[in-house]
Amino acid sequence: MKIICEGKVKIIIATDDPYVIIQRFKDDVTAFNKQKHDIVQGKGIICNHISAFIMEKLEEKGINTHFIRLKGEREQLVKKLEMIPLEVVVRNIAAGSFCKRIGLLKRGEKLRYPIIEFTYKNATDPLVSESEILYFNWLSSTQEIEEIKSIALKINKLLIDLFLSVGTNLVDLKLEFGRLNNNLILGDEISPDTWRLWTTDSNKILDKDTYRLDLGDLKSAYLEVASKLGIKID
Repeated sequence: MKIICEGKVKIIIATDDPYVIIQRFKDDVTAFNKQKHDIVQGKGIICNHISAFIMEKLEEKGINTHFIRLKGEREQLVKKLEMIPLEVVVRNIAAGSFCKRIGLLKRGEKLRYPIIEFTYKNATDPLVSESEILYFNWLSSTQEIEEIKSIALKINKLLIDLFLSVGTNLVDLKLEFGRLNNNLILGDEISPDTWRLWTTDSNKILDKDTYRLDLGDLKSAYLEVASKLGIKID
């Protein structure tokens, strides 16, 4: 199998079908632009299963995703997209860099409505404006920007409701999109690596901040998310 590319936490592999690729989840965990880096055995397996579960739930609600099916414990078959080099960040509760950058909100303060931010995918993931997005043609028009924001907000609402049903608050999440036949399609993954999730009763952290802030065992936190969602990890 030919490796198309390898990132910090995933490997993309070609298949015999030019329209389908394999997404393999690694056990690497990184923070602070890879200044902190470790291997957590089994982490890739957990993220693979959680992301597959979330993608299937979103498909059921009418969100077009790249997910096709699980291929193994740490691999899934996905549609090959022309990826857009942006991360779409949706924030519901003030946390992380958002608090430091703005300086007007305390950590844990619930936002009156979701705030959407865009970052450019490179080594430092800088924030970019909608004008810059259009200038560099990452999205083709203001209409496409509004479309991607609308999809992101719909995903956010669906996941807020899903997580509330299992006693957790979706603090924020990062989404990536690509194009297929001129349609915007949700790509990459949705897992504890790409969201902040706190329990409703005690604000226990069930995401990568467990590792980033040295708050406990990352694998246990990720397995707790899987358990809450009813996902069985062998």
